[in-house]
Amino acid sequence: MSAAESLLAPFEGGHRVALMRGGDELFPAMVRAIESAQLEVWLATYIFNDDPSGRRVVQAMRQAAARGVQVRVVVDGFGSNGRIAALRQQLQGSGVVLEVFRSLERWWAWSHPSQLRRMHHKLCAVDGRLAYVGGINVVDDHFDIQHGWTAEPRLDFAVEVQGPVAEEVQRLVHALWTRAHLGRGWREEVALLAQSPEPVQRAVQLVREMRARAPQMPHLLGERRTRLRDWWRGESRQGPPTPPGFDRVAGEPVRVALVVRDNVIHRRAIERAYVEAIGQARERIDIACSYFYPGRAFRRALLRAAARGVRIRLLMQGKVDYRLAALAARVLYDEMLSRGVRIYEYTPAFLHAKVAVVDGQWATVGSSNIDPLSLLLNLEANVVVLDEAFAAHLGGRLDQAFAVSQEITAPPVRRGLRGWLMRGFVAWVANVYLRAAGITGRY
Repeated sequence: MSAAESLLAPFEGGHRVALMRGGDELFPAMVRAIESAQLEVWLATYIFNDDPSGRRVVQAMRQAAARGVQVRVVVDGFGSNGRIAALRQQLQGSGVVLEVFRSLERWWAWSHPSQLRRMHHKLCAVDGRLAYVGGINVVDDHFDIQHGWTAEPRLDFAVEVQGPVAEEVQRLVHALWTRAHLGRGWREEVALLAQSPEPVQRAVQLVREMRARAPQMPHLLGERRTRLRDWWRGESRQGPPTPPGFDRVAGEPVRVALVVRDNVIHRRAIERAYVEAIGQARERIDIACSYFYPGRAFRRALLRAAARGVRIRLLMQGKVDYRLAALAARVLYDEMLSRGVRIYEYTPAFLHAKVAVVDGQWATVGSSNIDPLSLLLNLEANVVVLDEAFAAHLGGRLDQAFAVSQEITAPPVRRGLRGWLMRGFVAWVANVYLRAAGITGRY
């Protein structure tokens, strides 16, 4: 498999995978999985909106918690800002534990550079066996955060995965939730310590209190781990139902990798996965991305692929939600078009997808855009699937989107002084933002 074999991500076989377009396909499947949960539900999302789709997910989580299932949710403090109070109210008294990643509820939080690094994941894991990964927030398909209700549903995708990667997704959400929980707890404890007239004695007391609360931390629940291990070994007679719509049956060698971008040891993991696949492409590359402003390595890989005869199609936003993001993509059109890359703008609705297919066998679906925020700052997660049937399914969905899109044959930002100034402005904004977040060097 020329576009995949040397990919840096570790692949595991034995998965069942299903492609889902939009929340209309994702949320019913996710709700069914939560309703069948026996032990744990972990959900991480950038945006959790108070709309009919969000309320259906909330209801399923409340009912699961009432059955004794451990349900943990983490939302991003910026993406869900203004919606957290409503979510807390909906979950009140349910047993579902909500945490906020880098909350912005206090005004001084906005001044810290780390707030530019957001949790952009859209993940859900149920009992360590079934997981959902993609670009779909918990928001109704017909509702746009910036523009309100729309006639047509946004274009977005997610993947349902059953197999070893599901446990990896659960561990990832677990880590995100714990990080948010400890971050909030640490601030509270420091505030109490500062108010205490006897800081040493108070510090000892706080340590004792935290140890007493330790059983509440899921990663310390030995009994729960034992139950989950026994279930994996088949000692439990009941398991989650087989979700409908899988592309392949269990046991066939569908190989899947979870590729995570963080700010520790996987800083460029998703970018490198893309560049690796593009660098080995021989026939065709299709990419759909809502925000496109790749760095030099990514652009160079695309242009080299085009130079060796690979057919490349890019699907971008035609219905714009953020003007600066659209400008950032369009200042690159001239370079791409002049080298043989075909560009389309999706006009029927808002485009929020972050997917790609290479040579009909390598496919990725996830939360990562191809821009500085996703590739260098935000916490992101994509799945990469090595399977011709799955790639064909996603490729077919993309063909449908390309068919109703407008092909761009002349760049909207042309050469000359005006084009040079616009490209310079976009590059300057990107670099200022990255430097403010602590990233140095040329992008």
